Amino acid sequence: MAGIKDVAAQAGVSVATVSRVLNGHPSVSPDARARVLAAVEKLGYRPNAVARSLRTDQTRTLGLVISDVMNPYFTELARFVEEEARALGYSVIIGNADERPDLQDAHVRTLLDRRIDGLLVSPADGPSPVTLDAARGATPVVFVDRWVPGVDVPVVRADGTDAIRDLVAHLHALGRRRVAIIAGPAATTTGRERVDAFHAALRAHGIPLPAEYIGQGDFQADSGRRATERFLDLPEPPETVFATDNLMALGALDAIRARGLRVPDDIGLAAFDDIPWFLHTDPPVTAVAQPVAELARAAVRAVVDLIEGRPPQSVTLPARLVVRRSCGEPPHPAPDHPDRDPAQQRSTV
Repeated sequence: MAGIKDVAAQAGVSVATVSRVLNGHPSVSPDARARVLAAVEKLGYRPNAVARSLRTDQTRTLGLVISDVMNPYFTELARFVEEEARALGYSVIIGNADERPDLQDAHVRTLLDRRIDGLLVSPADGPSPVTLDAARGATPVVFVDRWVPGVDVPVVRADGTDAIRDLVAHLHALGRRRVAIIAGPAATTTGRERVDAFHAALRAHGIPLPAEYIGQGDFQADSGRRATERFLDLPEPPETVFATDNLMALGALDAIRARGLRVPDDIGLAAFDDIPWFLHTDPPVTAVAQPVAELARAAVRAVVDLIEGRPPQSVTLPARLVVRRSCGEPPHPAPDHPDRDPAQQRSTV
């Protein structure tokens, strides 16, 4: 296997020059840089990342701890985080917290032990001491999607308030007044924010929200199924169910179909977090879409700014309502080529 001395000999330069080229130092002439890169390619040289990290005190590695890898939203987020990190010269190690604070802490501890340069976290439900210590420590940390109030680190998130207001106005225009919600965990910022926005939007339209129309979920499909079964057992079931997460919406859809009911003829369904599957269900699901790609890219740029000594910024991006046919909307022709990123789909589906 070729070493750095072999590269230097092939390029006709010093070992120090090869090192400067590989580390992106600006002092190397264009001719010397071209010869070094050609020698690297010809010899198949691969720098020793461990040795380099010991010299530079950097590993060019980011950690990403997501709340639930089975949730398509977080899977998509992880994909775009990895893509943006790679473009900036970083690799990513991913940990799945499975909505468990203890597992989240275990992943954070492992990532810190591996000397990552920066950490992206979507905090799980409940207290998480190791994660909080990391956020207050020396390692650059950015919260993405969710955050922990009172912890002074950059936050990159979507604001669904306007989109939820648009959803409620849309339901009101369709004549739907009996509307239920499947809420996420109250300990998560996203869980509280979506419920609060829904309450405020209903009040603005004079639509009541009785206690029996509030189901408590945990961002998992089973909780959406159980909440919807309870709604359907009521003497006066809701006309529409709003699930504040895509997995809970899928659970709600399972419960509706298990009763032999149809969406939207018997009961309407809307979801927070659009996913590609929603376009292909029968009927396609009306949903609030978050700009997943933009969130991921902004989060990576924020943590890299911290790593490289630039002032980072918190970023809040708007979610949007994607109107389809699961709430009793009149049919519209589907586009021939739906956009790959659900966050880019507009309300013309």
